[in-house]
Order: sequence, then structure tokens, then C-alpha cells
Amino acid sequence: MPNSQKNKSFWSKPEGIAGGLFLVGLFIIIGFLLSTSWALILAASQTPVGMAAILGSLGVIIFMALDTKTRTLIRYMFKSSMRWLTGLFIQMDPIAILKNYVDDLKSNLKKMRKQMFQLKGQMHMLGEMIHNNKKDIKSNIALAKDARNSQKENVMILKSRKAGRLKESNIKLEDLYKRMQVLYRVLSKMQDNSAILVEDIEDQVKIKDQERKAIQASHGAMKSAMNIIKGDADKRLIFDQALEAVADDVSQKVGEMERFMELSEDFMNSIDLQNGIYEEKGMKMLEKWEKESTSLLLGGEKQQIILDAENEEDTLDLTSPVKEKVKLGRTGNQYDNFFD
Repeated sequence: MPNSQKNKSFWSKPEGIAGGLFLVGLFIIIGFLLSTSWALILAASQTPVGMAAILGSLGVIIFMALDTKTRTLIRYMFKSSMRWLTGLFIQMDPIAILKNYVDDLKSNLKKMRKQMFQLKGQMHMLGEMIHNNKKDIKSNIALAKDARNSQKENVMILKSRKAGRLKESNIKLEDLYKRMQVLYRVLSKMQDNSAILVEDIEDQVKIKDQERKAIQASHGAMKSAMNIIKGDADKRLIFDQALEAVADDVSQKVGEMERFMELSEDFMNSIDLQNGIYEEKGMKMLEKWEKESTSLLLGGEKQQIILDAENEEDTLDLTSPVKEKVKLGRTGNQYDNFFD
């Protein structure tokens, strides 16, 4: 299991937040009861029976604080109770959470394919504009040469300036096209990796759901508590922690996928090719994403995708259809090691 997931503490989880609020409330109640009952406690301490009760209570508290097994059992009971309480308001079942993520991923894949269709259309239009500009540049340069040979200075200046403006425009348009290439390549790779992710999660849910039911049937709450007291590993707890780690990893990848889809949508909305307008804001957002260091969905492929888009010899084939999700039939699963 990856360290980033394995080291996630109880207090950083929803049940940990609920536990923290519970403890704060408990201390407030205890403080209130002590302050309002202090006179009764002092009065009770004046009698042998009362003093014995007070000392006995203190002894029990001290024993519970010093005895390792008792502390471990209380900790386990507290965490289990907070998990149950939190589960009344928040979905805590990792299997159910993973199934929800599968639905989100499938929905996002449909939206991503739609974005890719729209982006391909914009790239075709932009490519045509760049091509026509190049033709006009050659035409205006040729006309400027003819005008110079014919000593028509005004015509030569006009045509030369027009060719220069078209060259400046093409430099910007070609830079925009490169950014679009990066965007399309990233969307394509994210779609491929997300399709693999869906398949892996579905396979894990199918297998681990059965394993979890078997573990829960043979490891009830009492047996788990006894294992904790004896210092043995609680198989049910470890299995659920592995499932939670998978859910956390998938959550981050789904979040990254949705954030990039929002970025790509904003980028495309900032471009109006028909009127020759595009906002610098969209370009800067994409450039910022390119400079960010890591991508959970792309991994080490991110930098290569950016380099491929900058490589003029690596031509992007816009005639190929946007791929639908297909069953890949691979061996192995990226989440198998979470349960090692």
C-alpha cells in the first residue's frame, strides 16, 4: 500500500473529525459536572465510604490509562463507535464509495469524449486559418516583389506590411495550436487511463466485495476486539483500511480528471476562432497546468505528452475517431498491491 495512503491518520478522516468534536463535547460536559458537583464531591470525601468510592474511581482511571491492552481496547471501541456514528450521516462503506466513483468516471468519460469532439473541430478550423494565412503571406510577398520591380512603392509597402501582419498572426495562432495539441493529447491519454481505472475498480469491487463479506462473517466485532487486546492484527480492520486507501486514491484521480475537464472547457470557451479572438487567460491557465509537477492520472507520461506536442515532426492525427471505452482484458490490476 502506498505510504501516502497507509499513513493517513484516524483524525484526518470524517470519523476522526466526528471523534474530535465528540471529545470536545465530552470534556465540556465533564468540566460542567465537576464544577457543579464539586461541593458534593468534597462532602463525600469526608466520609469513609465516599472516600473509598473516590479513590476506587481514581484507581480505575489510572489503571485504564497505564494498562496497554485496556487503552488499546478503548481506542478501538472509540474509533468503531465514531465510525458507526459518522456512517449515519456520511457514506462510509468503501465498496459503496468505489461503486459511486465508477459511476462518476463513466459520466466523466462521456463528457470528455464530447470535449474532444469539440476540440477537434476547433483545431481543424485553426489549422485551416494557419494554412490560408501562409498562402496569403506567399501571395502578398509575391505581389510586393512585383510591385518593387514595377517601382510601385506604395503597393510594395502595403503588401509587405500585410505579409508581416499575417506572419505575426500566424506565430500566435501556431502557438495556440500547440497548446490545443497538448490539451487534446492530455484528454486522450486521460481518457485511456480513466478507462483502465474504471476496469480496475470494477474488478476490485467485484472480488473484494465477496472477500469482505467472508471476512466480516468470520471476524465479528467481539473477535476483532479480542484480537486487538491480544495485540494481533485485526484482519477486518486491515482489509477495510486497504479499501479506504483505494477509495482515497481513486478520489484524487477523479478530482484531477474533473479539474482538468473544467480547465479544458474554460480554455475552449476563451477561443472565438470565427472572429479571430482568443483570451490570454485560457493560454495562461493551460501553461500553468503544464508547469505543475505531478499528475496522478498521467504519471510520468505528462512531460512526454508536452514534449510530443512541441515536436513538429510528431503530427497529431485528427482524422482518427475518438475512442469509446472498451474492455481491455489486461492481466494484473493497479490496486492489487494495496492488499499485500
